[in-house]
Amino acid sequence: MSAEGGTPAFESSTFSAESFFATQPPPPDLEKSVVSVREFVARQIRERRRVVLITSGGTTVPLELNVVRFLDNFSAGTRGATSAEYFLDAGYAVIFMHRQFSLQPYSRHYSHSTNPFLDLLEIHSESSSSGARSSHITVTPSKEADLVEVLSRYKQVHAKGILHTLTFVTVNDYLWLLRSVSHELSRMGRRSMYYLAAAVSDFFLPRQKMSEHKIQSGKGSLHIEMDQVPKVLRSMVSEWSSGGFVVSFKLETDSALIIPKARAALERYGHQVVIGNELHNRKYQVVFVTPSEAGFSETWLRINPETHPITASLHHVKEIEEDIVAELVRRHDDWLGSSTE
Repeated sequence: MSAEGGTPAFESSTFSAESFFATQPPPPDLEKSVVSVREFVARQIRERRRVVLITSGGTTVPLELNVVRFLDNFSAGTRGATSAEYFLDAGYAVIFMHRQFSLQPYSRHYSHSTNPFLDLLEIHSESSSSGARSSHITVTPSKEADLVEVLSRYKQVHAKGILHTLTFVTVNDYLWLLRSVSHELSRMGRRSMYYLAAAVSDFFLPRQKMSEHKIQSGKGSLHIEMDQVPKVLRSMVSEWSSGGFVVSFKLETDSALIIPKARAALERYGHQVVIGNELHNRKYQVVFVTPSEAGFSETWLRINPETHPITASLHHVKEIEEDIVAELVRRHDDWLGSSTE
């Protein structure tokens, strides 16, 4: 990092997955997270369930050790949280690894911008025979059926013990968690799925290049040279996941780049599926790109945007994640059926 006013500059580095983990410190609660995942996976193995790891939300890149400023990736976690519900409906157990404070399964239906929770409640005041007043809270009658539906599904999932959540904030947190969780989930072999929907930063500032304290303003322009985040998908496919079914996402703003980049990713990393989507129609259209005998195949999934009105209650509209998950479950079934294990 270099900045006008004498902040030292560092030469850029190229980080492999190995060098990243050798030089960047793990999050302080990593071991606690690993133990919880180990217990969760062991329970699903005993109960013979498939498990999907879903990553969701964006990662931050801190610019100081005592963090005041950071760069962020655009993502509210909608796709990951929505997909988790449909995987749970399909009988999978879910490890939901999400950005802290991003959307989560079930509670997503009542976010601060969609059906704010306090708007669902009403206060009723009553007077007793002694003249004392008391108040109680009820759900707005027009919203009660919707809330009962979501709450029932939430309670059923937690009673079965089939949803386990983990949080990350920085890209460093994310990569350490991803590797550790993948190692634990690898015990399930081909019965595991990795649904990598998080928006992961492409560049980061290594710890040894970070300013200890807040970068001071008032000294003119600020110049920061970042290093590229290592591409860990190859390590996940060949080392961490032990034969799991790996699904990555490719988001572009230029639709012409989606399929070429998806094909390049499959060639480079050797995983099973890339789901391509374009920023402005990602809620209504995606393409599955997969290896085939002829090279590659593309399967488009589309829904009518009119079936997904932004102002409607989310659990009463068509969501493309329903079709994405159904297609992945079918492909996972076929893939397991083709196994020689």
